[in-house]
Amino acid sequence: MAKTTARQADILEVIADLSNDEVFTPPRVARDVLDLLPAAVWADPNLRWLDPGSKTGIFLREITRRLYAGLAPVIPDDAARLDHILRHQVFGVATSALTALMSRRTLYCAKTTHGTHSVLANAPAAGHVWHQRIEHAFNEAGRCTECGGSRDQLETAPDSENYAYPFIHAAGRAALAQEFDMQFDVIVGNPPYQMTGGGGGTNDTPLYNLFVESAIDLRPQYITMIVPSRWMAGGRGLDEFRKKMLAGGHIRTLVDHMKMDALFPGVDFEGGVCYFLWDREYAGDCTVTLQYDTGAQEPVVRALDQHDIFVRDARALQILERVRSRLEPSLAELISGDTPFGLATSFKGGDAADGPGMVKVYVSDKGRRSATYTERSGIQKNVHLIDAWKVLLPEAYGERGATPAMVLGPPMVAEPGSCCTQTFLAAGPLPSQDEAESFESYMRTRFVRFLVSLRKISQHALRSTYTWVPQQTWDREWTDEELYAKYGITDEEQAYIASMIREMT
Repeated sequence: MAKTTARQADILEVIADLSNDEVFTPPRVARDVLDLLPAAVWADPNLRWLDPGSKTGIFLREITRRLYAGLAPVIPDDAARLDHILRHQVFGVATSALTALMSRRTLYCAKTTHGTHSVLANAPAAGHVWHQRIEHAFNEAGRCTECGGSRDQLETAPDSENYAYPFIHAAGRAALAQEFDMQFDVIVGNPPYQMTGGGGGTNDTPLYNLFVESAIDLRPQYITMIVPSRWMAGGRGLDEFRKKMLAGGHIRTLVDHMKMDALFPGVDFEGGVCYFLWDREYAGDCTVTLQYDTGAQEPVVRALDQHDIFVRDARALQILERVRSRLEPSLAELISGDTPFGLATSFKGGDAADGPGMVKVYVSDKGRRSATYTERSGIQKNVHLIDAWKVLLPEAYGERGATPAMVLGPPMVAEPGSCCTQTFLAAGPLPSQDEAESFESYMRTRFVRFLVSLRKISQHALRSTYTWVPQQTWDREWTDEELYAKYGITDEEQAYIASMIREMT
């Protein structure tokens, strides 16, 4: 196998990503992921390896390199050893026709095995890097019945890429089974993350969970994949996936990066990214390493299913348990769901403020808050909040994993006769202006935003993210000092919270 020297740049270190959906894996990251596997796998000539979402072919290359070194005592002849690895052990399913060519070039040194420079002779032109166009099966609602993609987004010209990734569609797996024996021992990779390029928005359809579930269905010995960390606490349609991953007991190792661009420079969205080792024969606690932008914590052995979501930082658990032990009502009971008054973020309204039928509507555009007006008769949702004091909470706020973080955008008191667009959630009803201002002061404390941060893993702060925040009496201006005294937060714990949560500006 050819080696990259200090004078010979590795093109896979600098190749540009296709999008936030299909992120190319830098070689150093691929090596870190493969390091999770036990050393014995590299000396076994009978194991069969699969990357089910190959893009540049980096995992296929790095697997081959390690097997080439590890199998030397078993197959001493260099040429025979490489031929055995490429012919019998390493397989890939490309995400597109383009990435199939890239992966073959990386693995075989030629885009087809018939090429002059191919290191695999007398084999099908595609070698063991497979791709075939598969069609989506849309239901009456216009959604693919398997990946959830929208017909409007995915129907393209017949010769265009349609993102029907074969590994997560039944027709693709059936076609793949005709090409390969689907008994694999180790499945690795960095699968496509979502259907659109929205960077993790609420309308994105997650795909990485489908790749993990399809891999588990094949019952290999090991799975190690890179996926967005948002599955741990949130994400559209990920509740069942989260339960299976947290409660299964098969995740032996988890490496969690708060900032995605720590692994993928120039590609970032809220929530970070992680990689894990799933072991079919293992059942127990998980060794977790958490990486902040300021450095990595020491690995901690933890039970993943201690709560309904995974609390990423083990240092927070003692504080959380002390707060929850008081069994106080949850603040979530006072907070509306998404789009509290049925008005979308794009709502425009009008300028007329006069008349008994008009309601003030608070809007926000790129952080700039203003007000418009609409007819009261047009609001059919949470009408009981219109004529009450309430506090508006920004629904989205992100800092891409930086610490210390503000976690939430600033709250604002909203008077009777007002409502808001989808940009906010509404907390109330509150009986008076004084009580609304007391609630607002509470929301500004580090204490509240720390508890929210334990469940907020994307830019979106929906009602469920406030589940662990206790209600208070709304008869004073709340301060962190008072809350720390009430809940017995030690000086060391206060310093930890201050290191994670900055003052609200």
